[in-house]
Amino acid sequence: MTQADQMRAATGSVSFGFRDVAPEEKTARVAEVFSRVARRYDLMNDLMSGGMHRAWKDRFVSRVRPRAGEEILDLAGGTGDIAFRLARSGARVVVADINPDMLKVGEERARRRGIRGLSFVEANAEALPFATGRFDAVTIAFGIRNVTHIDRALQESYRVLDWGGRFYCLEFSTTTWPGFARLYDLYSMEVVPRLGAAVARDAEAYRYLVESIRRFPPMDTFSGMIRDAGFSRVTATPILGGAVAIHAGWKI
Repeated sequence: MTQADQMRAATGSVSFGFRDVAPEEKTARVAEVFSRVARRYDLMNDLMSGGMHRAWKDRFVSRVRPRAGEEILDLAGGTGDIAFRLARSGARVVVADINPDMLKVGEERARRRGIRGLSFVEANAEALPFATGRFDAVTIAFGIRNVTHIDRALQESYRVLDWGGRFYCLEFSTTTWPGFARLYDLYSMEVVPRLGAAVARDAEAYRYLVESIRRFPPMDTFSGMIRDAGFSRVTATPILGGAVAIHAGWKI
């Protein structure tokens, strides 16, 4: 644990970008950010990833291997990007998100595309309103770093999984490629907020999202958190040298 982590633990604070705030303040601030960007969320992901998030999500869902008849919970999945991909298999997908504005966008998108088999539920990942052992799989893509208490969300994911169920998380991380790391850092910290200001007229929201990536634990640390929640066979698959990673664990 770093000195900064020790200080946060001692004061009970959590990170909101590069700032340390009270847990309830982070929850409120994150809600405000996503309410502001809900209508531009796909654009935001395109700007932050150069459009590559679409391929990452395809790869992520192929790792989940959804099957017809399965019941899958997609956490922080408001706009439906992951759920739409999962539903192609015939799986029944529950989309849970703490932000009603994001859920509204997802429901509208599903209706326009004629996608069926989805349920949209307003829910906090830290205290899920679902029965223990209900789901065959739990997924979360680019959402875990915005959760106020990540450990609680992981414990809840474990609880709602059936025995033999699987957990998959797609999240930004820290690249280990020396040359690329410098370019990536320059792009994310300098270019993305300016693009956010120019295209979405909201540099502050983009700045938070970039800073939240920097404060997210490295792959090995996050893997340890997944194990601590009870999961077995935990793996982390880096993409772009770890700029993005697919984390997985099983309830066995």
